[in-house]
Amino acid sequence: MPELTPQSVAHEALLEITPEESIGAFIGATEEGDGIVTVQYESALAGYPGWKWTVSVSTLEGLDPSVLETELIPSDGSLLAPDWVPWSDRLADYKAAQELASADSAESEEDSDDSDDSDDDDDDDDLGSDVLHGGDLDGVDIDAVDEADSDSDDDESDDESDEEEDSDDDFEESDDDDLDEGLREV
Repeated sequence: MPELTPQSVAHEALLEITPEESIGAFIGATEEGDGIVTVQYESALAGYPGWKWTVSVSTLEGLDPSVLETELIPSDGSLLAPDWVPWSDRLADYKAAQELASADSAESEEDSDDSDDSDDDDDDDDLGSDVLHGGDLDGVDIDAVDEADSDSDDDESDDESDEEEDSDDDFEESDDDDLDEGLREV
């Protein structure tokens, strides 16, 4: 069985709380006194530049080393904001980056336009000349279909309005008959 050292115990403890990729290089071990050693590793976590993994390990005589505490702590300067840059300088940098990006996209569009011309000609030949004609798909004239549908809708609405007029006439005649009968009885 390999000998347990504060460094190996600290590394195993860190693997329990964070992936291997987030543990950077070994920085060092510091004897704190009273059988406590602080072991430090660089942090490789994205968004934590300059931070350190710190593990406190108990190293009492006659006992295997054991972990007391693990933490991720900032080092000197890691919490400081970057130097202030005037707005006009930042704006100039932004405009330069935008101009560079637009120039790069213009070049890529020119390159793609040259290659697209030959592709477009090939696509037209694959479809055949009788597939699409003036909005018609497979010989179906969409406008003619729309007109036929609207004509049949008009015919149906005419029939319905004629029926409504007939029923209105029947109602009016029956009301007049009832009224005449009522007057005769009086």
